[in-house]
Amino acid sequence: MKSIITKSEKETNKVAANFAKTCKKGDVVLLFGDLGAGKTVFSKGFVSAFSKSAVTSPTFTIINTYEGKIPVYHFDLYRIENEGELDLIGILDYLYGDGICLIEWPERAPNAFPKNSKKVEIKKRGENVREIIFYEDIDN
Repeated sequence: MKSIITKSEKETNKVAANFAKTCKKGDVVLLFGDLGAGKTVFSKGFVSAFSKSAVTSPTFTIINTYEGKIPVYHFDLYRIENEGELDLIGILDYLYGDGICLIEWPERAPNAFPKNSKKVEIKKRGENVREIIFYEDIDN
């Protein structure tokens, strides 16, 4: 486990972009954190390592695709009711596809992701202060 403290959105973006550079095709990144913790800010930095696309939260669309050096599939599962809904969007095609999956609110579908998924947790520690925790491995 590794923990990093950031004190601005710019710092969070930089940490996320640096982490993204360690990821490769086929990786699944599970992004945990309460509402307002900074998951979308982290996602913007992450995607910037691969694409120049403007990143928005996929809260209402469930998935946004960002084309670039490696495609990034950005999921927001906040609004799903159960894991069965993921089958409707063909999540397996993404999880085992040619890009990187970045998944916000993965706790909504705890059994849906590969065991070797990377886990990142963001905790709000102050107005602009965030603790970003990178876990080595997870138990789904």
